[in-house]
Amino acid sequence: MANRWLRLEVYPLFAAVGVAVGICGFQLVRNICFNPEVRVSKENRAAGVLENFSEGEKYAEHFLRKYVRNRAPEIMPSVNSFFTEPK
Repeated sequence: MANRWLRLEVYPLFAAVGVAVGICGFQLVRNICFNPEVRVSKENRAAGVLENFSEGEKYAEHFLRKYVRNRAPEIMPSVNSFFTEPK
């Protein structure tokens, strides 16, 4: 029975599902722990709506967004330039 599921062809599927579950888990933990609009404890929920624009901007402008902002939207720039630039 175990030999049916542990074939060589199944490993890429396990890897893809594992990566997807990891990304979902990361986003869930990030939103619960660091999102200024999510309040888990009772004391924080009693505070109501807060005007915390600086905390919200800090959450939205994370490291990856700052890193990618001034870069060209290319996955493989060397391949793109090879096929698009004339010789």
